Amino acid sequence: MRKNKQNLPQTGTTTPETATGPHSGLRRRSFLLGAGTGTAAAALTAVAVSTASRTGPADPVPAPEETAVDFHGINQAGIYRPASQQQHACFAAFRVLAKDREELKALLQTLSTKGTHLAAGQRADAPVLSTELPPVSGGPPVNSGILGEDVPPCSFTMTVGLASSVFDNAAYGLAGKKPKGLTEMKIFPNDAPDQAWMGGDLLLQLCADSTDMIHYALRDITKATRGAMQLQWKINGFQSAPRPSGAPRNLFGYKDGIVNPAPQEPLVWIGNDSGQPDWALGGTFIVVRLIRMLVEFWDRVGLDEQDTMIGRHRASGAPLGAVNENDKPDYANDPKGETIPLDAHIRLANPRTPDTDSSRFLRRGYNYDLGIDLNGNMQAGLIFASYQQNIQTQFEAAQTRLINEPMTDYIQPFGGGYFIGLPGVKDNNGFLGQGLFT
Repeated sequence: MRKNKQNLPQTGTTTPETATGPHSGLRRRSFLLGAGTGTAAAALTAVAVSTASRTGPADPVPAPEETAVDFHGINQAGIYRPASQQQHACFAAFRVLAKDREELKALLQTLSTKGTHLAAGQRADAPVLSTELPPVSGGPPVNSGILGEDVPPCSFTMTVGLASSVFDNAAYGLAGKKPKGLTEMKIFPNDAPDQAWMGGDLLLQLCADSTDMIHYALRDITKATRGAMQLQWKINGFQSAPRPSGAPRNLFGYKDGIVNPAPQEPLVWIGNDSGQPDWALGGTFIVVRLIRMLVEFWDRVGLDEQDTMIGRHRASGAPLGAVNENDKPDYANDPKGETIPLDAHIRLANPRTPDTDSSRFLRRGYNYDLGIDLNGNMQAGLIFASYQQNIQTQFEAAQTRLINEPMTDYIQPFGGGYFIGLPGVKDNNGFLGQGLFT
């Protein structure tokens, strides 16, 4: 039986890790205000490497189970690269504190250098990065040590996005280069927005095959960018192993991400015919949507009803009436929804008609678990991340079709944001967002 929304538990006040806890004020003061925002950001400008003098990354730590993903490419890694989605992720939104255009440029240069070296891995005896001061006797170590003295690559990728607020900030002078359609995140009728988990000027999507690499990388990056950006919210996610095979499962037990555009389809990357500024070519629009899944209520629903809400068999992942997860649902021969209901999630999200084909997008989801809320209910769900050429005609069009779907009784979207994923860095002579400054 579907639960009436009025009887659902109140979520209480959900706050991000950076804004809670007995020492939250101390963390902010010691991390930012002690040095002074302007002074720290100016230091970034002084130490950021010039694009012409950057050297290549150190050789990765050799280990057969550890893979390095090249930071460089026409497109950023962490979207289609690597081919197999990593097991762990962190989505972190930051306030940008850089006070002018040059400090913003220095921040993006530093992030590019960090992304390059973290992706490649680094030995303990490798040269100190040019964005950092060399270690001094009795001073803090360059490496936090949580991965040991050598830093393995762990299939690490760092993907960077900028929100509309960066282009709207007069201090950066980027209004004329703002991508079309980059807005604040739209709130849909069934959403339950929590401002503590929304927005941010800059997104870091960190992915790797180990949780400690994610933690290490975030600490390493925030240390290198001290005074230029400050965490606003962050959430860690994990991907379940395929069981027994095929796509991984979400916390409702259903296979997630079965249908995605192929890399060669013109649905993800911003191209020449997109009408976007030249600097954005090779980028993508990123939507991050944090969706709480009311798992206790879901567990009280019969399996047949769950299947009809989703439109797939839970065990196999196959569309209702089919056998394999990759079988295409036959909507043409099911016009009344007798096999797959007309309001099933997969049918609304992707009706598979010529008119809706262009609204498909790439999904890269992760499960999350934040413990319990004030009422003792689990705070768990899905970090939904999508990548597309156009937010309005792709993500928003699909999400509009899903308004009032039966699953809305069991999910509460509460946070996230819209970002322009920057074009990739082709080689060591470039940096993320370079086209913004030329």
